Amino acid sequence: MNRSKSHDFFTEVEKKRLEATVRDVESRTIGEVVVMVVDSSDPYLEAEVIGGIVAGGCVSLVLTILFFHSFLLYFLPLSFLLFFPAQFLMRRDHRLKALLLGSERKEHAVRERALRAFFEKGLYKTKENTGVLFFLSLLERKVRVLADKGIYQKIGQETLDRYAKAVSQGVREGRACDALCEAIEGVGQLLAKHFPMKAGDIDELPDEVITEE
Repeated sequence: MNRSKSHDFFTEVEKKRLEATVRDVESRTIGEVVVMVVDSSDPYLEAEVIGGIVAGGCVSLVLTILFFHSFLLYFLPLSFLLFFPAQFLMRRDHRLKALLLGSERKEHAVRERALRAFFEKGLYKTKENTGVLFFLSLLERKVRVLADKGIYQKIGQETLDRYAKAVSQGVREGRACDALCEAIEGVGQLLAKHFPMKAGDIDELPDEVITEE
């Protein structure tokens, strides 16, 4: 069984480094930081269908011209048969699928998936509403940083978006781990300033990198 791309995006050494960074930040604040990486934020079934139709149709047209003397009677059945392997190829190759997706569609999908992850992973359940999620979606190459309502009393979303942008840039430059560690440390400094450690504070959320398809 193939493992998800998100599982192998960071090496084991990088995962340990990220986990250590999260723990170091949380040792100075009541804030809770979670890192999550997913293969994609949506299955984008429409892209698979469009890709299957276009790729299958193009290959069918070439085969019809080369082997059936442009007799279009063969074009439609060949297109139908080739649709399925072409669709499968689109499903497996995220780079091809991404080419058929508009920026607004991807942005909306990442925003919705990050919000869902925030609730699924329990970041809204911390004692003082101080959870922060670093969410990376690989197909779209987009990063979202979300926080609970306690954080937003002191730190605005525009500040978190700057850190998300820095991580996105790091991913594009092939230095995702470095950029993410720097962003976690930067947010950690803000958390330590506005939400310093209190006696009796406990670690409420996992420190290790969460990965999903």
